[in-house]
Amino acid sequence: MKKRAMKILVSLLLFIVAICVKFENVLITNCIFILSYIIVGYEILRKAVRNILRGKVFDENFLMTVATLGAFGIGEFPEAVAVMLFYQIGELFQSYAVDKSRKSIASLMDIRPDYANVYRDGNEEKVDPDEVKVGEIIIVKPGEKIALDGVIVEGNTTLDTKALTGETMPREAKEGDEVLSGAININGVIKIKVTKEYGESTVSKILDLVENASSKKSKSENFITKFAKYYTPIVVIIAVVLAIVPPFLIKGELFSDWLYRALSFLVVSCPCALVISIPLSFFGGIGGASKIGVLVKGSNYLEALSKVETIVFDKTGTLTKGVFEVQKIEAVGVSEEKLLKMAAYSEYYSNHPISKSIKTTFNEEIDEKQIVKTEELSGRGIVAQIGEEEVLIGNEKLMKERNISFSECTEVGTILYVAIAGKYAGYILIADSIKEDSNYTIKELKKNGVKKIVMLTGDRKNVGECVAKKLGIDEVYTELLPDGKVEKVESLLKEKSEKGKLAFVGDGINDAPVLAMSDIGIAMGGLGADSAIEAADIVIMTDEPSKIVSSIKLSKKTMRIVKENIVFAIFIKVVVLILTAFGLSTMWEAVFADVGVSIIAILNALRMLNIKNMK
Repeated sequence: MKKRAMKILVSLLLFIVAICVKFENVLITNCIFILSYIIVGYEILRKAVRNILRGKVFDENFLMTVATLGAFGIGEFPEAVAVMLFYQIGELFQSYAVDKSRKSIASLMDIRPDYANVYRDGNEEKVDPDEVKVGEIIIVKPGEKIALDGVIVEGNTTLDTKALTGETMPREAKEGDEVLSGAININGVIKIKVTKEYGESTVSKILDLVENASSKKSKSENFITKFAKYYTPIVVIIAVVLAIVPPFLIKGELFSDWLYRALSFLVVSCPCALVISIPLSFFGGIGGASKIGVLVKGSNYLEALSKVETIVFDKTGTLTKGVFEVQKIEAVGVSEEKLLKMAAYSEYYSNHPISKSIKTTFNEEIDEKQIVKTEELSGRGIVAQIGEEEVLIGNEKLMKERNISFSECTEVGTILYVAIAGKYAGYILIADSIKEDSNYTIKELKKNGVKKIVMLTGDRKNVGECVAKKLGIDEVYTELLPDGKVEKVESLLKEKSEKGKLAFVGDGINDAPVLAMSDIGIAMGGLGADSAIEAADIVIMTDEPSKIVSSIKLSKKTMRIVKENIVFAIFIKVVVLILTAFGLSTMWEAVFADVGVSIIAILNALRMLNIKNMK
């Protein structure tokens, strides 16, 4: 860009000198114009010749070359230089815009690790991440990137995952935690047991995804490519007819006048504004999405998002957290503190997710000496001797079996009834919590034109319907096996309108078939799931469903800018082409219709980088 800018500056100074300074010999002025032209136009001339030799004749380089050399041929030296000079200024703006847009994606490229410190035979070796095998131990020091996915086997630290997930808050990581390649170790030395080779690691898959995103073109981009393919030779033929036919048919008309019109016509006809600004808008949209932690695999998916009319959600891990948490403690005859303590002591030796949620809520050190004995009763619960008191904790079957008089709870979730010393002491309600932003997500999706929101879940009917009611979801289907989800999505695909799109949002682990068959597959929190990155079209790099709303807003903004550029560019070109054909505009207007429109379209496309309102 600096080299191009310098060429433009030198050429512009020579151009100003040639116009402003009145030399006695016109030849000197013309030589300065030609020098100015060569400095700024050499690359275009070289590309035009090279492309002609390769059989690619009709492109913008050819149009610029013919138009400017023709202008020299009829003695219009200032116009010839101006056309090339302003065209190059337009190209400079394009390079700047692409560079600006690329930086939003380039931050992702910073996650690529340069090396890995491997612990081999008691020594630390610095090697390429490709050379590290599964099962080996790598050492990550403060300030270094984690080179490969794995599990921390020694040490505690804080990780910066901003490049991966878009989250600004660092994450705490301790022994036993899974960590992803690309995260930066902030403090503390940690040892990680590698679980995936570099080629299968998160960082490698994300980089591959981003690098290939531009290969999948949207319908708008394909339209512009086809448009330019047929449009360019047509305007060249019209320009030739315009230069040759009128002087022969109309008496008194000069060939030089019509040649000038034809050359101006060629300058105007160059479809640069469309060819440059449309892909740039999508590139900016994909870059903007990456800034908020959303990876879009191609501009075709970004365009499809703007037409979504049905969204189908998985429940667990998508709208809910996918982890059991204590929602309510109802004590009878004892304090809530004692009820929770007895439950935590009774569940101490169990590794069941429900047991873990009770111990997490209790959050105090458990004195094992007080646990005399525990016995797990399959399908019913646990009987434990805590100190001198017998504790029963389990479902209604256990209470009835032990003749404990209790009040049956009708709330949705897993109910654990507790009896202490033969008396009913209350219950603990455990359920999967709804994510903080799920409610906001459903409301905003409806505001943004989504006509139908559906939830599919393998959970029990009462649980699924309760979540759907709380969130205001239109339809819910429960107790579904994976093949049942596929059938439902197939029927929903038939129900939508011809132009409308259906998006499925899942956790990417057991939803791969549905993610693949939907118009748009969106994986939630898919960084830890291989199937998410492979099957989904869009990957939400955090567990926030609200990012879907941001993505749809960004998609609609992208399409709005694309349509504005198409309408604006075609309208101006058609108007100036007609004026040029009738001799009502000069090459200066032609330059504006080409370069000016391109610059305006590029600046409009740059608005995609402003994503503040998308969050």
